[in-house]
Order: sequence, then structure tokens, then C-alpha cells
Amino acid sequence: MINYIIRRLLYAIPILIGVNIITFTLFFLVNTPDDMARMQLGVKRVTPEAIEKWKQERGYDKPLLINHQADGAAKLTDTIFFEKSVSMFAFDFGRSDDGRDIGHEISARMWPSLAIALPVFLVGLLVYITFALLMAFFRATYIDFAGVVLCVALMSISGLFYIIGGQYLISKLWHLVPISGFGSGLNSAKFLVLPVVVGVVSSVGASSRWYRTIFLEEINKDYVRTARAKGLSEMRVLFGHVLQNALIPIVTGAVVVIPLLFMGSLIVESFFGIPGLGSYTIDAINSQDFAVVRAMVFLGSCLYIVGLILTDIAYTLVDPRIRLE
Repeated sequence: MINYIIRRLLYAIPILIGVNIITFTLFFLVNTPDDMARMQLGVKRVTPEAIEKWKQERGYDKPLLINHQADGAAKLTDTIFFEKSVSMFAFDFGRSDDGRDIGHEISARMWPSLAIALPVFLVGLLVYITFALLMAFFRATYIDFAGVVLCVALMSISGLFYIIGGQYLISKLWHLVPISGFGSGLNSAKFLVLPVVVGVVSSVGASSRWYRTIFLEEINKDYVRTARAKGLSEMRVLFGHVLQNALIPIVTGAVVVIPLLFMGSLIVESFFGIPGLGSYTIDAINSQDFAVVRAMVFLGSCLYIVGLILTDIAYTLVDPRIRLE
């Protein structure tokens, strides 16, 4: 297993280089260093001298990818891409264009993101699997039909409706929790209730239907018919055999997203005023802060690769017949 993990980590290096190149290219296709300087200094009354000074202070006064005026290896190393990219592979994200330490911001903001994402993930998994098992248990009945119709209806509603509707109904009309904001310590709990509820409810339709499909596929297999022929109750067949054998696709979808929980949600954090990594990324995009954008994309790619490796390891735990070679 150790050799497999090392091999997967080595495969990740060219993937991260490719992601970094694509991010760099796309960003500078729509923005120039001059645009970034104007955005940071203010659009009005910015002199060319101020722009050049801003670019020199942050290393944006060099060529993007190839320095034709340099010799030898400096043609590639004396560029914005090389100087801004190499340090990231040591997880040194440097400073944002407004001078703040990106590593410090990430370490401070990932906890508010995790405070929302982890409850949404755990409570959501419990709700979705329970609802899907209920529909599978009452399959081909009116209860199953009503559950499927409810799932389709929930899937058809925009995620923004759940956010705005939840804020209006629970916060403005019923005054149960604050409409937005964030606190410290236990005081933050009242600010997290509504985002967690919205996060769980907004995914009930799609997730429950997916798990229902998995369970129905397992229910029609031969080993389930054999279990019923032995006289086992339907409840024992469902929880003792179907759920256990459906764990591989469930693990596939669940484990891979665990590392990404640290990245937070772009929309939810922005609407609820949560100072997490999602809102941090949105603010960076709006201010054309390339340093933060590339750091968040790079970090997200690393976490996704870690999630895939954890998924492969989880396979061997769920099904001992699987070997990592």
C-alpha cells in the first residue's frame, strides 16, 4: 500500500503542474498585470508610474511565460509564471496583492468553512441514506412514488431559493436565528444553524435519488433473493445485506469530498457572511487577486487528489477482496 500511495503522489506532480498552467493562462487571458494594478490602486487617477511601481513591488513587471531577453534557463525561470508557481509546491503561497499572508488567511478561514461543511456532510449523509432506504423499503408503492416526486421537485429548485427562502422564513419571519454573520466560540453556533439546514435540505433531492438507485440495484441481485429464501426479514435484508454491499459507491461519493470540506462553499458563505475560504475566494476573484486565486485552485487540487487516494484506501477497508497494487 505504501508503494501505491507514493506512486499516486508522484502522479499528482504533473497534474498539479498542468492545473497551475491552466489557471495561470486563463487568468492572464482576461487580466493583465496593468489591470490588476489599476484594480488594487483604484481605477481613477492612477498614473503610469504608480502602476509600474506596483508591478515591480509584486514581481509582475516580468514576462508571463518566456523571457526572450534572458539567456539559458533564465528564459523560463525569470518569468512571472515560474516565480509565482515554484514556491506553491512547498505550500508557500506568499502574500496576496494587498499584502496579507495567504497561508495565515487560509489557516484562519478554514475553520469557519469546516464548521459549516462538516455538519452538512455528516447530517446530510445520515438524512439522505435514511430517506433512500425508506424509499427502497417501500419500493413500488405510493410512499416510494411520493418520495421520488418530492426528490424531483427539490432538485428542480435553484439553490439560491433555499438560501433566500430560509433567510426570509426562519430568520426574518420567525426570528429563530440571525440572518447572517459569524461569532467566536459557542456564540458562532446560532449563526451556523441556518446555513447547515439550507445545505442539507438543498441536496436532499439529488443525493437521496442517487442512493435510492444504488439500493434498488443491490436489492435485485441474487444474494438478496438468497437471503430472502432463507427466511430473513425484509428489514434485516435491507440493513444487513443491501446497505453493507452498497457501501463501495457510497464511500466513493463520500470520502472523496472529505478533504474538500476545508474549502468551504462559495455561495453559502457569501450569502451568510461567513468568513471562510469560500468567501475568501469570491473576494479574490472580484478584486482580481491572482495570488489568492492560484493558491485556492492549487490547494483545492491537492485536497481533491488526497480525497481520491483516501477513497482507494477506503475501498480496501470496505471490501477486503480489493488490493492496491
